[in-house]
Amino acid sequence: MTKSDPNYQKSTWTTQNSSSLYGLDRWGEDYFSINNSGNINVHPKGKKGHSLDLIHLLKELKGRNLKPPLLIRFDDILEDRIHKLHQAFENAINKYDYANNYKGVFPIKCNQQRHVLEKIITIGKKWHFGLEAGSKAELLIALSLVDDPQSLLICNGYKDKRYIETAILARQLGKQPVVVIEQYDEVERIISASNELRAAPLIGIRAKLSSQSSGRWKSSTGEKSKFGLSIPEILKTVKHLNKAGLLKELSLLHFHIGSQINDIAVLKNALQEAGQIYVELKRLGAPMGHLDVGGGLGVDYDGSKTSSSASTNYSLQNYANDVVATIQECCMSNNIEAPILISESGRSLSSHFSVLIFNVLGTSAVQTDIPPLTKNESLIVKNLRDTLNTLNEIDNGKKVDISKLQEAWNDALKFKEDALAAFRLGFIDLTTRATAEQLTWACAKRITTLLPNSQLVPEELKALQAALASTYYSNMSIFRSAPDTWAINQLFPIMPIHRLDIQPNQLGHFADLTCDSDGKLSTFIDNGQTKSLLELHPFKPNDDYWIGLFLGGAYQEVMGNLHNLFGSTNAVHVRLKKNKSYQLDHVVRGNTKSDVLEAMEHDAEELLEKLRIASELAIQKGDLKINDAQRLIEHIETSLRKITYLQE
Repeated sequence: MTKSDPNYQKSTWTTQNSSSLYGLDRWGEDYFSINNSGNINVHPKGKKGHSLDLIHLLKELKGRNLKPPLLIRFDDILEDRIHKLHQAFENAINKYDYANNYKGVFPIKCNQQRHVLEKIITIGKKWHFGLEAGSKAELLIALSLVDDPQSLLICNGYKDKRYIETAILARQLGKQPVVVIEQYDEVERIISASNELRAAPLIGIRAKLSSQSSGRWKSSTGEKSKFGLSIPEILKTVKHLNKAGLLKELSLLHFHIGSQINDIAVLKNALQEAGQIYVELKRLGAPMGHLDVGGGLGVDYDGSKTSSSASTNYSLQNYANDVVATIQECCMSNNIEAPILISESGRSLSSHFSVLIFNVLGTSAVQTDIPPLTKNESLIVKNLRDTLNTLNEIDNGKKVDISKLQEAWNDALKFKEDALAAFRLGFIDLTTRATAEQLTWACAKRITTLLPNSQLVPEELKALQAALASTYYSNMSIFRSAPDTWAINQLFPIMPIHRLDIQPNQLGHFADLTCDSDGKLSTFIDNGQTKSLLELHPFKPNDDYWIGLFLGGAYQEVMGNLHNLFGSTNAVHVRLKKNKSYQLDHVVRGNTKSDVLEAMEHDAEELLEKLRIASELAIQKGDLKINDAQRLIEHIETSLRKITYLQE
C-alpha cells in the first residue's frame, strides 16, 4: 500500500483497516484477530473457545523474566489442527461411503522438539495418530513416544542394515513400523536382516511417480526425484520379495509429490497414477492395505487462496475429498478393497501453533530534514535548494507532470554527484557534503508525495520509496528463527502485534542482530503478491514495539543454525483453561552463551581462566584495579549464563 492509497487519506483508522492491510483477515484462519485495544487476539481453540490478548500475555511473561525474542507455542492450536485434519477425512469418508478409514502420521523432521511431539501423540491417540521417521535418530524418537499398537511408524529415508533391524525388532515389541523401500538397494538389506533375525518388518514401497508437483518444490518431484522406485524397479522389487518369501509383508504404497502443494490439480493426477499402481501391486499378489499419500498439504501463508507458491487454491476439506474420492473410484472400478489412507501432513498441522515475537531495538533511515540556510553556501547547495523549492511549489491536488518530477530528480542526483566530486578534491568540507546529501533526500521525499498511483511511473521514481524507507533493527536472528526466509525466500506473515488501531505511517524492513547482509526480512505478503516494504509505526526509544512472525511452526526451529552464535530463543507452551485464563505447560529456556560456545568446542571455564590470568597481569602492571577486574569476571560469568539475545 502506498501513501496515495485511499486508506492513507482517511482521517480515522480502524482495526479492520489493519486487518486488511496486513492480510490478517485472510491468513489468520480462526486463530488470530485484532481486538478493540488494537492488539492481536489469539483464539487457540478457533471459534469454539475464548481468546488471549497477545500483548497482555507478553507482559505477564516478561514478569516471569521471559522476554522477547520469545517463541510462544499454543498447544490448543496444534490440537485444533489435528482435529480439523481428521474431521475433514471423516467427512470425506462419510460423503463417499469409503469402506476404510484414515490414519495420519506426523513427520518428525517438521518439528523435532520433545514437548511438541509428545503433545501430538497425546492429542492424536484417539485417532491412532502415528509418526514418520526419516533417519535412525528420528526412528528412536518414534519408538520411544508411540505406544499405541494401532499407530503406524512410517520409516522413510536412507536405511542401513541396523535401521532395518531396529524396525524388525520393534515390530516384535508390538509396534507397527513400516520400512518403506525408497532405494532399490534397500531390498537386499531387508531380506538379509530378515533372514538373520528370522523375522520380517512390515514393508512399503515408495513409487517415483511421473506426475510432477508445482511451485517451489517442483524440481524435486517426478521421474528425477531423489527418492522412490521407478516402475521397472517396483516390478523387480516385487519379484525379489516374492522369491525371498517376503511379499506377504508388502502392505503399503507411498508417494510424495513435494512440500507445499499449491495447486490441487497436481494432487489429483498423482492420486490417479498412484491408485493404479496400488491396484497392480494387489494383482501381483501383495496383500497391501495401506496407501500413504505423503506430505504436501499446503498452508495459505499469504491468505490469497491462489496457486501462488505462498498459498493454496484448495481447502483442507477439498484436499481430503479429492484423496478419498479418487482412491475410492480407482478401487471400485477394479473391484478391490479400499486401503487405509495415510498422510504425512506436517506443515499443515504445525505451522499455525507457534508465534515468534521480537522487539525492535532502533531504526535508521536517510536524513530528509532540510538543513537551515547558512551564509555563503556553495553553488551546489544553492542548486539543490532551488530544485527542492521547485518541487515544493507543485500543487498536490492537481495532475502532476511525471516528466517534471523525473527532471527534478535527475538534477538532484547530478548536484549530489557534483558535491561528492568537490569533496574528493577538497573544495567543500564535510558539513557542506552532508547538507547536499540531506537536500537530495529531501527532494526524493517530496517527489514520493507527488507521485500518482499509476503503473506509468518510471521505475527510478518508484524506487525512491524504498530508498527512503527505514531499517528496523530487530532482536532476533533470521538464521536461527526463520531460516527459510533466507534460504528459499519463504514468505511468512509478519506484522506489529499492537498499535493496530493507529495508522502506520512509516515504511520499512527488518534487519537482525547478525553481522550478515542477508540477515534481514525484506519480502512481505501482499494479497497474492509480494512487497519489499512493510507499513510500520514510528519507533519510540522508550516504548516497546513488538513484531510477530506467524505460521512458522514447521521446519524453522529444526533448520535454524548458530550464525554469529545466536542460539535458540526462550519458548513457552501456553494452554487455555476453562476459566478463560491460561497456564504455561512448559518453559523451554533458550541457548545460553555457554551453550553455544560449547557447541563450537570452546570451553567456558577455560575462557574464564584465561581472562582471569590476563586480569592478574593487568593488575600487576597497574593497568587495572582489583575491583574492576572482579567486576569484569563477574560480568562474564553472568553473561555466560544468559541467552544470546539482547536483554533489557
